[in-house]
Amino acid sequence: MNVMHPAIAEPVLSLRGLRKEYRPGQPVLKDISLDFAPHGVTAIIGPSGTGKSTLIRCINRLVDPTAGDILLKGENLARIQGAALRMARRRIGMVFQEYNLVERLSVMENVLSGRLGYVSPWRAFLRKFPTEDVERAFDLLDAVGLGQDFANRRADKLSGGQRQRVGIARAIMQEPALLLADEPTSSLDPKTSVEIMELMAEISGTRGIPIIINIHNVDLARRYAARIIGMTGGDVVFDGPPEALERGHLAMIYGGEGWQE
Repeated sequence: MNVMHPAIAEPVLSLRGLRKEYRPGQPVLKDISLDFAPHGVTAIIGPSGTGKSTLIRCINRLVDPTAGDILLKGENLARIQGAALRMARRRIGMVFQEYNLVERLSVMENVLSGRLGYVSPWRAFLRKFPTEDVERAFDLLDAVGLGQDFANRRADKLSGGQRQRVGIARAIMQEPALLLADEPTSSLDPKTSVEIMELMAEISGTRGIPIIINIHNVDLARRYAARIIGMTGGDVVFDGPPEALERGHLAMIYGGEGWQE
C-alpha cells in the first residue's frame, strides 16, 4: 500500500543500503535506500523508536552507520573520518529539538558559531569573525524574524521559539548544501510550531536549501512538506506527496486504526 517517490535525476543526497545496529542482529535502520532532491522540504514521520532520529543522525555522522553509503553530492560520508569528515559536515546544517545553543553566549555569538568550520582556530577562540560574516549574521537575524535588537541578548534569556530561530540562523550561517532538523517543533507550543515550520519552508524556498525534517506532527508534515516519508520498525513504508498520504497509510505507519493525528 506504500507510495514510492519517483526517481530523482540529480539528488543532493543518496542513501544506499543504510543500516544501523546498536546491538548486533537488532537493526534500528533496515537497509534504507532513498534519494533526496536538491530543493524542497521532506518530512519523515513515524512512531517513537522507529529510527527517524537515527536516520537523521547517520546522515551527518553524529551516529556511525553499521553498513551502507551516504552520498552527499557524490561524496560518501560513510567512508570518511577526521579532517575530511569535518570538512564534509560544513555542508550539512543541523537544527536540534533542544536547540543546542551555548546558553551563556549572546544570540550573535551563537549565530556566528555556524562559521566555526570556516575560520582559523585562533580567530574562533578570540571570536574575531570576518566583517562579512558579522553582516550576514545580522541579515539572518532579520530573516528568521528576530531582528538586530536580539543580537546581544543572552541565549538563556530567550523563549523556546526564539531559541529555535537562533538555531535555524546558525545552521544557515554554514551555507549548507543540506539542512537537517531533528524534531524542531516538539518542545514548542502549537502556535510557535506553525511559525517555525512556516519559517523553514520559506527558507527552503527562497534560499534553495533542501531540508529533511524528522517530525511527529502529521498535520504539520502535510501542510509544509512537499514529500513525506513514513517509517515504522526501521523500514520505509510510505514515500510520496502529502496528498497521497491516506488513513490506511497512517494506520500502517503507526500501527492499527487507533493512531492519533
